[in-house]
Amino acid sequence: MDGGHLNGSVQTNGGSGQLSDLSEGEAGDVLAPPAPDEGNATHLERRVGLFSGVALIVGTMIGSGIFVSPKGVLERTGSVGMCLVVWMGCGVLSTLGALAYAELGTVIPSSGAEYVYLLVGLGNLPAFVFSWVCSFVLKPSMLAIICLSFAEYLVEAFVEECEPPAQVVTLVGVLTIGGITFINCFSVTLATKVQNVFTAAKLIAIAIIVVGGMYSLAEGNTQYLRQGFEHTTSSVSDVATAFYSGLWAYDGWNNLNYVTEEIKNPSRNLPLAIIIGLPLVTACYLLVNISYLAVMSPIELLQSDAVAVTFGNRILGVMAWLMPLAVTMSTFGAANGTCFTSGRLCYAAARQGHLVDILSYVHVRRLTPSPALIFNAIIAIAMIVAGDIGSLIDFFSFTVWIFYGMAMAALIVMRRTKPDAPRPYKVPIVIPWLVLFMSIYLVVGPIIDAPQIEYLYALGFVLAGPLVYIPFVHYKWTPAFVGKTTLFFQKLLEVVPTSYDD
Repeated sequence: MDGGHLNGSVQTNGGSGQLSDLSEGEAGDVLAPPAPDEGNATHLERRVGLFSGVALIVGTMIGSGIFVSPKGVLERTGSVGMCLVVWMGCGVLSTLGALAYAELGTVIPSSGAEYVYLLVGLGNLPAFVFSWVCSFVLKPSMLAIICLSFAEYLVEAFVEECEPPAQVVTLVGVLTIGGITFINCFSVTLATKVQNVFTAAKLIAIAIIVVGGMYSLAEGNTQYLRQGFEHTTSSVSDVATAFYSGLWAYDGWNNLNYVTEEIKNPSRNLPLAIIIGLPLVTACYLLVNISYLAVMSPIELLQSDAVAVTFGNRILGVMAWLMPLAVTMSTFGAANGTCFTSGRLCYAAARQGHLVDILSYVHVRRLTPSPALIFNAIIAIAMIVAGDIGSLIDFFSFTVWIFYGMAMAALIVMRRTKPDAPRPYKVPIVIPWLVLFMSIYLVVGPIIDAPQIEYLYALGFVLAGPLVYIPFVHYKWTPAFVGKTTLFFQKLLEVVPTSYDD
């Protein structure tokens, strides 16, 4: 790569920084990613193997939730038995969704997950709305929430007998986002190694909880589990929101699809990583919840703000400090995995002209999508500093399952519109239909039974997408300063497009 291309002679996706609309035929072309000439164009390399793929799935799914507050499912279901059923149901639903995504990821071997699936299956507007909502709200808010959880546990370890100072927690959260973003901008290999190490650490922590719980059960402490389905709720809304709580803990099952172009042998390793990772997480969550109930009563579990810490204090004695350490390491690993995948969404959307071109550029030497990663970090930091991200959790699952359902619809449509497309992995058609119906239930059920203002906010932001799409993408209106701004950041960040003309 010669330095001359940083001086303004780069050919961008949509011209000089403009957003460009795609025809139906062009949208179909993303069935395969761009294939640059070897040694000529800068592009993302395939550096994610099977083990790293499993670590990415497990590492992003298992964050702080299972260690801190699994009480949400128990509180909304009302009984121990129904709580475990919901945890199992969330695992099954996530696995079915991930299996459908495995087909989507092998038939469309491009990074971006839902974005490219909606683009090919349903067209430009649905894909743009997804990238709009996820790039500006869902992905940054997830990173912000996880990093704040990490900061709270880290600061709490150095503060005795008082609440950790809010300003210090905010500062640590901001620094955490900055540090993780630097790791991911510096090297894909380093980011995957960090993910592998922290995933191993959190699995060790889960093993400690499970062994402790099984030991307690062996001593005859089964009285809380024997309560079964007593006091189970009869509310449709309560069951749906219980699924929301569980699915928040399971979220991340689709993250490997965001980096399809960086997976070694994706037609084999993508489905295999999903088949290994999802059942592993489901088993971990069930065993951890059973272990908690072997040591604590349902009332004690509901009253605890950090269930794993309470568990450790009860059963680990002088080694109780392992639990806060485990939560901190688990949360950091989840934040790293979230950062790794979030940047690829912006990268994929910008490459197709649905976001500004600079977000589709990669570093000339490190081959990382650093502009997209930095963009995601800036929004996450703004959310932390603003201090008003708590309500985002309430409608996160509501919003994201709209798009999961649309991805299932895209798969169903592509079975008809692209019947001859190569499908190295193919799921029974009943699976996407089942996940689609469940997504409709999860979206419509709470609105009918117990409407909340957060749902209106979420729908409002989704519906705002077309208002942005029409002038900036469909009619290709570009402010005059965009081209100069793109060139400035291109030089500043030392980035180039993933394909260009010599």
